[in-house]
Amino acid sequence: MKSEVAADVPGAALNHIRTATGDRSELMSTVYIPALAAFGGSAVGAVSTIVSGWFSGRRRRRERHHARSFTKREQLYHSFIEEASRLYADALVNDQAEIPQLVSLYTLVGRMRILSSNDVVQAAERAGHLIIEAYLSPNRTFVDLPRFIEEMDPLRDFGEACRRELMNLPAH
Repeated sequence: MKSEVAADVPGAALNHIRTATGDRSELMSTVYIPALAAFGGSAVGAVSTIVSGWFSGRRRRRERHHARSFTKREQLYHSFIEEASRLYADALVNDQAEIPQLVSLYTLVGRMRILSSNDVVQAAERAGHLIIEAYLSPNRTFVDLPRFIEEMDPLRDFGEACRRELMNLPAH
C-alpha cells in the first residue's frame, strides 16, 4: 500500500500543480481579456477615425473641385457672351472686322474645347461664324431691325447649350 500511496502522492502533487497552473492561466485570462478588448476597441476607434477623416477630406476636395470647375466654366461662358455680343453689334454696323477681337473670341472657343462639352463648343463656333457672316453682309440700320429680328440673337443656342451643360454637371 505504501507503494500505492507513494505512487499516488506524486500524482496528487502533479494534479495539485496542474490545478494551480490552470487556476493561474484562468486568472491570467480574466486579466488579459478586458485589457485586450480595451486595446482592440481603441484600435478600432482610431482606425475608424482615420478612415472617416480620409473619406470626408476626399469628399471636400471633390466638392471644391466641382465648385471651381463650375465657376471656371461660368466665367468662360460669360466672357464669350460679352465678347461675341460686342462683336456682333459691331458687325451689324461696320464692314471692317476687328481681327484681334475675333482672334480673342476664338481663343475663348479654344479654352472651351478643353473644359466644355462638344455641344457648347459647336454652339460657340456657330456663333463665331454668324458674327463673321454679319461682317460680310451689308450694314444694318435701325429701320432694318424688324426684318432681321430673328437673327438678332446669335448666342441663343450657345446660351442654351451652356445652361444644359452646367445643369448636368455632377453634384459631387
